[in-house]
Order: sequence, then structure tokens, then C-alpha cells
Amino acid sequence: MGGQLSAPEGVHVVVVGGGFGGIAAAQQLKSEGLDFTLIDVRDAFHHNVAALRASVQPGFAQRTFIPYAETFGHSFLQGRVDRVDTDGQRVVLQGGREVQYSHLILCTGTDGPFPGKFNTEASYQTAVQTYEDFVQQVQAADSVLVVGGGSTGVEMAAEIKTEYPDKKVVLIHSRIGLADPELRSSVRRQAKEVLLEKGVELLLGHKVLNLSDLQLNVTQKNTVLTTDKGETLTTDLIVCCTGLRINSAAYSSGFSGSMADNGALKVNDHLQVDGFSNVFAVGDCADVREPKMAYHAGLHAAVAVTNIMNSLSGKELVEYHTGNVTMLLAMGRDDGVGQFNGLRLPRCVVALGKSRDLLLWKSWREMQQKQP
Repeated sequence: MGGQLSAPEGVHVVVVGGGFGGIAAAQQLKSEGLDFTLIDVRDAFHHNVAALRASVQPGFAQRTFIPYAETFGHSFLQGRVDRVDTDGQRVVLQGGREVQYSHLILCTGTDGPFPGKFNTEASYQTAVQTYEDFVQQVQAADSVLVVGGGSTGVEMAAEIKTEYPDKKVVLIHSRIGLADPELRSSVRRQAKEVLLEKGVELLLGHKVLNLSDLQLNVTQKNTVLTTDKGETLTTDLIVCCTGLRINSAAYSSGFSGSMADNGALKVNDHLQVDGFSNVFAVGDCADVREPKMAYHAGLHAAVAVTNIMNSLSGKELVEYHTGNVTMLLAMGRDDGVGQFNGLRLPRCVVALGKSRDLLLWKSWREMQQKQP
């Protein structure tokens, strides 16, 4: 390819985590002709932007998992990273396998409750079936309680009510404002309006007591629970959309001195991990003050790979700067709210741009595979 760097001797980039940032980094490394290994616990990329749709619509889940090996061949390695030996510059997997690196890109992302997240070690087929099984639980319930009114909870409630308008859907949230605090207040109000229009019941300023003791994601008719304000609720199915946390297990021992309190990695403007010029953090595990989104992970990946290329050729490193917030919330397949570069978008634009297909086309194109 024209303009491609001839790979210098001894250069091997290891990318830990095959989420949005990981596949963007791997594709750029591949196109630049650099030797690399992409490591992930699963055998397929999960387009989890569409995970909530896959939770309510039968047959949809298979479109949200894209096999790594078909795209990256022998440059993909399935396994769970146990630790990073920074002195020896090697990644150690569970089971003892080691992979040497000259440069390391950490893209371990966040973890949280199913169905919004699916970070289990599982085959493509098992992952798809797990979502199909959950769809059956939703179908069996006459009423659903969604716990958590951040962006995930808002989208989850809208997806259920859109697909099954006759079901009773209640959204409970500990705060009064819905969705991500980084969004414009007018967009957050719009999200509330859409939910109410769809018939979702809102219980704001309440917390579910003893959530950890309750059975989640399984339909149990007439389950009774209580809120911290003494409100009693009866529901058939409880779906938790709270509790996202940084996935730091792979690097916590090797980079303990470079971690923020929440487990994210401290980075400079070049996205280099604090104290390591050849290690980069990308996406949710980078301690960058901005919403945790697939869109930002892709931007981070481009900066990290460009800086690896520039360091090899002696060029100046580029910087990453957070811009105005761009965030789109799919409120079911027929509606949505959001903002682009800080400006609120019309609902119809979000519905057309994101909600109908949930940007699946983009991931299939990035992975250079044909969507089923």
C-alpha cells in the first residue's frame, strides 16, 4: 500500500480488549502493516450499542456479534489477560501463555450487568443464545421494572415499551434527572417526554431496597419490592441498568501506580499511560473526562496508533482533545434524542441516524464482513 510504513524489526503491538476501541486500533495497525496481536476473552466482537434491541427483538442478537478471526486471522488471540509484566514487556494470559510487546494498547472497557454488557467468556453461538433466552423472559412478563435511569436504563425502558406496547414498564431512578448528566438539559427533558409518550411509568428519586437480594433477568410473576421512600412495587421481571465499572483486572497489578481512584488509567494528551511512553489507554479505561462512548473509543484508537507510528518514524506525537459532547440515545427503533457537537438534534434525525439500525452497518463495515 502506498505510504505504508515498512514494519521495523522487533515492533509488535499488543491490543488488549476487542471492543470498539480495540477493533479500531487493530484495523488501523493492519492497514499500516504493523505486526500486532488483538486479545479478547470472546471469539466475536460485540456491538453492544445494539445489546438492548437484542434483548427484546427475537433473532436480532446474531447481528450484534461479529467473529474476530474472519477479520484478523492469526493476529487475533482468544484468552483472558491475567496481568501485564511491564519490566519484561509481556502480556500474561490465564493458563500461562505470554505475548511480548514493543507497544501496548489497553482497551479493556467497562463491565456491568447483562443485558447492557456481555463480557462473559463464551462462544459466538452461546452469546447469541443468551440474548435469545432473555427475549423469552421479557415476552413471558406482563410487567417489567427497569432499575436505573441513566442512558442505558432510558434506552432499555424505551426498547421494551416499543417492542411490547401492552406491557407495563416502570423505570425507577435514584435521581430526578434522566440520562447522562453531560447531555444538555433540554435533551434530558426530551428523553423523559419520549418515555412518557410511550407509556413508561417513571418513579424518580427512589432507590430499590436490597437490589442485590432480588432475582434479576428472570420472570417471576408478582415479585414485590420496596423503595427507600417506602413505595411498594409489584413486577414480573427486574432488569438492572446501573453499576458500570472500569475493567481494570488485566492491568491493575502492572499499572497500580498509574491508576485513578475508579480504576481507569491516567493518561497524558497523547493517551500514553502515566509513566510509560510505549503504553496507551483507549476508550472507557482511559481516565479522560468525557462520556464513555463507542464514538470516543474510536477517536482514542486513531490517536494511539498514529502516535505509535509517529514514535517509530521520529515524528511529533499528536494530542487528543475532548470536544463538545456528541451523544445519541435510541428510544426504541422509531424515536430518539441526542445532540451533535453540543447542539440538540431533532428526534426524527436521531431516529433515522441511529435508532433504526443502531449503527450496526458501521461495525460490519469496519470488520469488513457482510451482515447476516
